Amino acid sequence: MYMAIKNIESSRYKTRVCLFSQRGFRRELSRCATYEFEDTIMKVDDAELIYPAARRNFELTRRVANQAALRTKIACLNPGIQSVRLKRDYDIFVFLCQFPSDLISLNAVKGRKDHCRISVCYLEELWAAELKKWRAHLKLLSDFDYVFLNCKDSVELLQSAINTQCRYLPPAVDIIKFCPFPDPPVRFIDVYNMGRRSSITHRCMLEMARKNNFFYIYDTILPRGAANVNEHRSLVANIAKRSRDFFANCAKIDLPIETHGQSEIGFRFFEGAAAGAVMLGDYSSSEAFRENFNWPDAVIPVPFNSPNIAEILTQLDFQTDRLRAIRKNNIVQSLLRHDWLHRWQKILDVTGLKGTDKLIKREHKLKKLAHLAIAWSQDDSPTKCPIEQSKQTFTSKPLQKNKKPVSRTTSKKK
Repeated sequence: MYMAIKNIESSRYKTRVCLFSQRGFRRELSRCATYEFEDTIMKVDDAELIYPAARRNFELTRRVANQAALRTKIACLNPGIQSVRLKRDYDIFVFLCQFPSDLISLNAVKGRKDHCRISVCYLEELWAAELKKWRAHLKLLSDFDYVFLNCKDSVELLQSAINTQCRYLPPAVDIIKFCPFPDPPVRFIDVYNMGRRSSITHRCMLEMARKNNFFYIYDTILPRGAANVNEHRSLVANIAKRSRDFFANCAKIDLPIETHGQSEIGFRFFEGAAAGAVMLGDYSSSEAFRENFNWPDAVIPVPFNSPNIAEILTQLDFQTDRLRAIRKNNIVQSLLRHDWLHRWQKILDVTGLKGTDKLIKREHKLKKLAHLAIAWSQDDSPTKCPIEQSKQTFTSKPLQKNKKPVSRTTSKKK
């Protein structure tokens, strides 16, 4: 048997979306953001979430199935999960996955072509230099009508390889969960450094925390898996929107052997901006970054290895007006552009499906929160209309000093 959850309201309507999820057998922390996308689709559409469980010896079976595909160039084995047979009709079948190796999970689904009018796959990570390596797995995408990729520079190459329509779809977050409004909390965390990090910068941050009244949060455990996906994402959101500064770097910046120099933006940028934190990091001037974060000071440029990070943070503390403007712009732009709703809306537009009343309701809520953010603290530095500002080219100002530094221990709730 496999588990299936239908959203509460869909019992009164036709369930038009079939979501095939890996949450029943893959619980790594890095996958939780994608599962958050699934949860958002469940909230804004008439969807059914199907997530099979792992069979006995799943890890061994999965490795064998993937190795067999890599060696024989045929990806036809079930990776060790319960089989799923679709018995009802849907308008659209959606599979959200993280890596090409996940695609063999589709071998456990039966009846997809017979019962789903449109099929869509969202693949989070595919590096252009590795298309040949994953050739057998990627052939499974030829059965889909549309493929959406997080990696912008891989889109055209994949489309040529599989002869299926491929589109770029950047990451996003559940903005309502990450947004500090309508009741902004005190930002008592000085710096939040989640996920991949530079050992050089990290050592300097630890020294700052040891010598000063400085609250630095960082990972201390390996990202094996989440006991509860929603609880993990809520914890991340609650920490982020209480953090003044937030590290965000290019995807897999410390693993050039995988990226082969390809620069892509990951989830950290979207999480930090949605929470209204001041983002610090090496963002590279990639097309994907310019397209999604094209407002002033979206990220303060800081090298991945920054032995002078203490000096950089000290200089920033003197720029109170600039910091307030950064927080406001990050929140407003995220609310208007980077909720999972906006990604689902793009998929619906491409596939020719209309949005539901629930989608429109969430969109109105996001706009209402954006207006709250714009009106927040009348003494803040004035900002342009967010819709106009989103059309500007990204620029980053040099670090400058104002008269008064921001206190890192006495921030007050507005």
